[in-house]
Amino acid sequence: MTLADKMTASRLVLAPVFFVIYLFFGAIWTVPVLWILFIVSEISDLMDGIIARKRGEVSDFGKLFDPFADTLTQLTYFLCFVIDGIFPAFVFLLVIYREFSVLFLRNLMLRKGIAMGAKLSGKIKTVTYIIAGSFALLASSFMRLGFCMESCRLVIVAANVVFAFSMIVAIFSFVEYVFLYFKTPEQEN
Repeated sequence: MTLADKMTASRLVLAPVFFVIYLFFGAIWTVPVLWILFIVSEISDLMDGIIARKRGEVSDFGKLFDPFADTLTQLTYFLCFVIDGIFPAFVFLLVIYREFSVLFLRNLMLRKGIAMGAKLSGKIKTVTYIIAGSFALLASSFMRLGFCMESCRLVIVAANVVFAFSMIVAIFSFVEYVFLYFKTPEQEN
């Protein structure tokens, strides 16, 4: 495993830790811990690709492993925010459908001999997911600290606006992946 792959793998460990700590709703200590886990996960997502390119370690494995880790991490965050009522469950379901459909397309591309990495629209989708997740974690933090009055509602609205926008980007991204799949010829071995 390369250094970049190890950074990617760290998100597979941090995501369930985030979930378990998130379940300790009444404990104030969870607020800084959740923010640290969230920030470390997102920095590792940013850095793994940079490190792989800088060290010349871009691999087909990494092209598939990174989006897989991203998907599990993002689904973990969003499930937490659904549990707290910050995000609606039906939007979370749309995220699940989109993410698993793209993973399926990646598998189909493998059958064509191509490891399909993230495209620009997928990276933009990830950034919007991070922004929506940041707003949602801020709302959750306010609730955990007992500050959930008008400011908390505004943060929840902001999180949902960004989340709705991210779903539009996600759908556009999915369509891009579908078109890429259909226009890509089979590779010869």
